[in-house]
Amino acid sequence: MEAYNQRFTSEQASHRREIFNDSALGLVSTCSFPAMVGTADMMLKTAGVHLIGYEKIGSGHCTAIVRGGIADVRLAVESGVQTAEQFGQLVSSLVIPRPYPNLEVVLPINSRLSAIAEGSYNRLSDQAIGLVETRGFPALVGAADAMLKAADVQLAAYEKIGAGLCTAIIRGSVANVAVAVEAGMYEAERIGELNAVMVIPRPLDELEQTLPVASCWIEERQPLNLPVNIKEQVVETELVQLPNLSRLPLKMTEE
Repeated sequence: MEAYNQRFTSEQASHRREIFNDSALGLVSTCSFPAMVGTADMMLKTAGVHLIGYEKIGSGHCTAIVRGGIADVRLAVESGVQTAEQFGQLVSSLVIPRPYPNLEVVLPINSRLSAIAEGSYNRLSDQAIGLVETRGFPALVGAADAMLKAADVQLAAYEKIGAGLCTAIIRGSVANVAVAVEAGMYEAERIGELNAVMVIPRPLDELEQTLPVASCWIEERQPLNLPVNIKEQVVETELVQLPNLSRLPLKMTEE
């Protein structure tokens, strides 16, 4: 029995090695949402990795998670760490070569792999992304209003990561986003506290797919307008009995 268990364990380990191949997971954690998005953008553009998503655990801490070959992930994480350090927002980083399936199933690090495999995420967007992070909601609303009035941009969504930190996310041309972000910075500082800003000139489609989008920008399928509303109850027509003409008295007129 013991020999059987050892053989089974050996076969199981061999099967796991076949599954893992040479893939790795990379994680870079920051204490700012704009810094995390900028870090993720740099990792995508530095090496051949895929952005699995973000994990926000509160108190302003959020992590960008990438996957790819071991060498690519190490290079991407190194670049991401340098970017986060430039913003002064780096918390920690990690590279996990050949992660076990159990780790991937339980932790939120595998949810977008099928979508990435089916889609094409290697194109550069023509629009830019701007992020302004404030501490306090009034400063966020004021900054968003100032950005919309300063340039031709659209407010795509906003993100909360705890500790009073919230981020307005805008989209538009590179020039318009740069002007809008500058206006948002001044307004946020006037009202409350500005925590971080970020302008990403030409983000990859894969990065854009992971960013939140307000429900008003999501196209919903409109109901089909039929000539007859099938949901309405059909009212039965009341039948009127016609008189028997053979029994009616006829008035004879003499000529």
